[in-house]
Amino acid sequence: MKIGLIAGGGQFPLLFAKKAAQKGIQVVGAGFFSETDPGLADAVDAFQWLYLGQVSRLVKYFKRHEIHQAVMLGTIHKTSIFKDIRPDFKALSFIAKTGYSHDNTILSAFADLMQQEGITIRPSTFLLPELLSPAGCWTKRSLDKAEKKDAFQGWKLAKAIGKLDIGQCIVISNGTVLAVEAIEGTDAAIMRGGQLAKKNGAVVVKLSKPQQDLRFDLPSAGADTITTMVSAGATVLVLEAEKSLAFDRRQMVDLADRHNIAIAALTDDDIP
Repeated sequence: MKIGLIAGGGQFPLLFAKKAAQKGIQVVGAGFFSETDPGLADAVDAFQWLYLGQVSRLVKYFKRHEIHQAVMLGTIHKTSIFKDIRPDFKALSFIAKTGYSHDNTILSAFADLMQQEGITIRPSTFLLPELLSPAGCWTKRSLDKAEKKDAFQGWKLAKAIGKLDIGQCIVISNGTVLAVEAIEGTDAAIMRGGQLAKKNGAVVVKLSKPQQDLRFDLPSAGADTITTMVSAGATVLVLEAEKSLAFDRRQMVDLADRHNIAIAALTDDDIP
């Protein structure tokens, strides 16, 4: 079996490559300058560096290696679209036809484009289902009454901004929204919200969008997220069970327990 890997930043592409190797699956990787971990080149069977926007080069590369299925993993800093992009004719045509700049719309349309080229985009977790967040409270400390109230309100608001394809994360404290994630990313939103909350604590809610294409761009958290929350003074992390990714889950929980932070993965059914 052979599969293509369109890799952004972070550890997800590396984890995928390692798991694929264990299963005897050949990985033909493509990464982006200034985004992808350089170490990925040594972890896959073939590798090609690209600039964002080089769609034709990506398609030709995959076809040369007889790739008929691929995954899209890892992060792309949204600010990169303003500085490190070199769109080719196929990319420009794609942008013109799409007519949108929203994350989910672009990614779904790109997956359709790849399908037209004979390359099926598979769900990002098909080799690593264990990364999906399990339902329940993960930490020794559970949410108190006030935190639950913020979490439930934050959940509804996060779904609302997600429906508009703005972001996936809300920071809320005592009923007041302190930060809404946009182009700056989750960590920056957490820090901004924490600075406003000061010593009152804050609840961080990170969810999938209602229209989320579950093949890619699932909201994710890891030990680094908890470290950021500690710095910001945030006290609760709420994720969406089975629709978000948790990297380094054991380290996440250990770090959260040391700093009296609660982590819970909920579903829509948990929200009153």
